[in-house]
Amino acid sequence: MPQLVLASASPRRRELIARLGITPDAIEAADIDETPQPREVPRDYARRMAREKALALSAPDACVLAGDTVVACGRRILPKAEDEATARACLTLLSGRRHRVLSAIALRSPDGTLRERLSETIVRFKLLSHAEIEAYIAGGEWEGKAGGYAIQGNAEGLIVSISGSHSGVVGLPLFETRALLLAAGFALG
Repeated sequence: MPQLVLASASPRRRELIARLGITPDAIEAADIDETPQPREVPRDYARRMAREKALALSAPDACVLAGDTVVACGRRILPKAEDEATARACLTLLSGRRHRVLSAIALRSPDGTLRERLSETIVRFKLLSHAEIEAYIAGGEWEGKAGGYAIQGNAEGLIVSISGSHSGVVGLPLFETRALLLAAGFALG
């Protein structure tokens, strides 16, 4: 089985890939510019980010698995919430609405072959009261999360429906990841 480098510092991605019975041989976050290009649509942005992360690491004898998760409301790419104001703005925008979560993955093989997949999930929040938004903000789960929420935490109780990949919303779509790993020669159950 080839060696695997996970191009992510996300503990959620490590937990998710472990569900496939895989322990990466190395974990190294890719340092790339994550600024969306002018007029770049969310789907293209997610794919580009995963691809650039997979290509950014130097691991000539290993496969490199990278991913990126984008929360999109229409054509708008919501930011990773780095402060309370951003998280509050994201939750206010998403309140009572459907939005898309695009989770792209890219797997670069030692021979340079690049395999890519994209998971698209529709998530709908309940109409959030001011008190619900403030309680969620106070809990801190929004920190560093795309769209200002973590579905694997308290936000799950605020979600009316989800259509698609739950693991994709968390940060690594397992169905798509499994397919890429099998195609690259990994032995999975």
